Amino acid sequence: MAKLPNIEEAVVQDAKLTEYLLNPAHPRGAAKASFLARFGFDAGRPELARAAFLEHARQYDISASHQTRFGTIFEVDGPLPSPDSRNLDVRTVWMLEVGATAPRLITMVPRPRPRVTRSDP
Repeated sequence: MAKLPNIEEAVVQDAKLTEYLLNPAHPRGAAKASFLARFGFDAGRPELARAAFLEHARQYDISASHQTRFGTIFEVDGPLPSPDSRNLDVRTVWMLEVGATAPRLITMVPRPRPRVTRSDP
């Protein structure tokens, strides 16, 4: 597939980071904040998360996209560079709103590691 359109204009809003993805008290973001904290991200240094999300979008291709009445949703899968250097496998979700030129980060979700199954002879 292709890269996120207009990646050079992509936006990761402060509130998306400090009030949601890095906020351990957020009703829906707490689990994501806990996950990200295990790899060195925290609300006190949102610039680290912003840089990592933008780098993630620059490095990896779009894995899926779909249209909504509000714009186009893009999913990008791959390792997210982390402060502790253990790159975590995530999906970032971006939206390019109707009439906009800059995609913005909507959310991030950890990608499950593939299960290894054993077959007994």
